Amino acid sequence: MKLNIIKNIVLFSSLVIPMLTFAQPNPGSNAGGGSVGGNPIGGGAAPVGSGIALLLALGAGYGAKRIYDARKKLAE
Repeated sequence: MKLNIIKNIVLFSSLVIPMLTFAQPNPGSNAGGGSVGGNPIGGGAAPVGSGIALLLALGAGYGAKRIYDARKKLAE
């Protein structure tokens, strides 16, 4: 019986306590409720599109080199 009570307390605390704790205010406002400044939430100045294109180009180059090396090894 005592073990069931302990299990229930641990389960309850692991499910409920994280929902009740907040470490910081929202990024878009300070503790007084005013705007902090900077880029708005969900946006920013990071060029995500060119980063994705760079990653795709590097991946294609890596794949082409792997194919080239595999064919070269097969020909030997």
